[in-house]
Amino acid sequence: MVSYFLKMLTNRWLLWLLLIINILGTIYGYYWYRFQLEDTPSHFYVFVPDSPTASLFFVFVLIAFLRGKNTPFFEALAIVTLFKYGIWAVGMNLGGWYVNGFIRPESIMLIFSHFAMAVQALLYAPYYRMRLWHLVFAAIWTLHNDVIDYVFFMVPRYSPLIEYTDIIGYITFWLSLISIYIAYRFGIKARRQVL
Repeated sequence: MVSYFLKMLTNRWLLWLLLIINILGTIYGYYWYRFQLEDTPSHFYVFVPDSPTASLFFVFVLIAFLRGKNTPFFEALAIVTLFKYGIWAVGMNLGGWYVNGFIRPESIMLIFSHFAMAVQALLYAPYYRMRLWHLVFAAIWTLHNDVIDYVFFMVPRYSPLIEYTDIIGYITFWLSLISIYIAYRFGIKARRQVL
């Protein structure tokens, strides 16, 4: 059963479907950040739209898979950032629901789509060919992004939770470390145990 499921993940029609979904999600994500990007200094551009950049990394991974290749740097960046920002966005939208006492349809869509981001990152981990140095690069990128967000205050704007920015920054730091560990555990260590 497990081998059938893993084989299904490499089916070209599924890879094409995921590629299309991730391209559309990436475009929507950059569109969602359009107002914040207007106010963002240009040297911070690449670090502000967190979720669409994470899904863009996975777009490159999927393109490589469709060509029968691997892209270890993008695989490392994808697993860490997809998991991190997938879980982060779910938490932010649930937190907004708790603070506001209601939830918008857009937030429900964001909860499900971002949870799917985290899941797809893990599902494809057995096919990644990243090594520890690729993960170190992704870890530096991710922790640097936390500094940009919470030291230089380029954090994605989410007005219902603005007064909780300090605690969100603290939780985000630990979520980054957990995401890096998960990438190591499922993207490197698990593959070593199989080989």
